[in-house]
Amino acid sequence: MSVNLTLLTVMGALYACGIYLILERSLTRVLLGLMLLANATNLLILATGGYAGLAPIFDKDTPAVDYNDPLPQALILTSIVISFAVTAFMLGIIYRTWVLARQDEIQDDAEDRRVAETPSFDAEDDSVIPVETSEFPLAMVGSDGPVPTGTAAVMSGGRPVRADKAASEEQPGSLNVDPRKEGGGK
Repeated sequence: MSVNLTLLTVMGALYACGIYLILERSLTRVLLGLMLLANATNLLILATGGYAGLAPIFDKDTPAVDYNDPLPQALILTSIVISFAVTAFMLGIIYRTWVLARQDEIQDDAEDRRVAETPSFDAEDDSVIPVETSEFPLAMVGSDGPVPTGTAAVMSGGRPVRADKAASEEQPGSLNVDPRKEGGGK
């Protein structure tokens, strides 16, 4: 397979210019960069098609190696349709931003600046785990009366419960739990 050096040079220049334009803040330049990338991709697909050959119309007298591969041409047509749809979408976005803000450049907003200034903090790994990790409040079966002052207490169901009683409530084999079957069975 022979490679056309001019085609590869043009393709490389289109990719380079397209990537440069996509990195700009102007939506029009981003659109032009996307269009250049789509055309460079079309040239890449064309270059992978190999030698130019005969049209892929079957004839008994022509050997199979003389035919052109139709797959790259079909892929290029698909790429053209996709790039047209992306271009139409981007034109709609550009028009809408121009109507609303009368500007083509995307600006940083306050939230972008706030996120950029925050240190790397992983909320799951770096946060302090509370003592009580249950999402259900502690519930006591019996009532022990008021909590004496000076004793550690936990709020449960809107009333204070002594911390040692609350801890025993959560232990396996707690004496505060009725051992009978649930549902009133005997």
